[in-house]
Amino acid sequence: MKFLSFLILFISFNSFAESNFEKAEKLFQQEKWDQAKVLFEDCIKQNPKDYKSIEYLGDIAGHQKRWEDAIGYYKTLKIQFPKTANYWYKFGGALGLKAKSVSKFKALGMIDEVENAFLTAAKLDVKHVESRWALVMLYIELPGIVGGSEKKANKYADELMQISKVDGYLSKGYIDEYFERYTQAEKNYLKAHEIGNSKTTFKKLYNLYLNKLKNKAKANQLKEQFEK
Repeated sequence: MKFLSFLILFISFNSFAESNFEKAEKLFQQEKWDQAKVLFEDCIKQNPKDYKSIEYLGDIAGHQKRWEDAIGYYKTLKIQFPKTANYWYKFGGALGLKAKSVSKFKALGMIDEVENAFLTAAKLDVKHVESRWALVMLYIELPGIVGGSEKKANKYADELMQISKVDGYLSKGYIDEYFERYTQAEKNYLKAHEIGNSKTTFKKLYNLYLNKLKNKAKANQLKEQFEK
């Protein structure tokens, strides 16, 4: 009888923990970060190995620009699951965003770890789109003296092209736009939009027309076509 009572209590406790997690997920989807954070923290108190809650806490910290906290959560995950590409990518992303918020001197000391995290993610998953995008942006934005290189950026843009034509053309367009090759950027964004016809491809092309090519007529024409 005592065993049966214990079993009922155990099942009730697990159901409560699960409902807490589900409620936290809903709050997260509603972007109610503080409320979701409290519930995910409760989940971890009950089960320190609740890695999904740890990941959510890292994501919440990222949304709230608490980079140090995000780095800590993702570091735990990449150590526990060293072959999971997405944890390396998220760790590198949080570290990279922290680097942008500190002095240039401190940021320089973080670049190698950021690059290594993205490279590791890309190696672990040959189809990981996000890490390749991160590498394209990293190599374009970094000065040449600390590893920046258009050639390196194009290498990962080429890999994106093999995984997803839309991402491939968007990344090529991003590189061209960065170097003010706006005519070539337009061609790549047009190809991406023809294939994807998404909000993302529309925005890239629309912003290029409006802000870089200063062609309001083309921008408005594109908008009318997209909103039909």
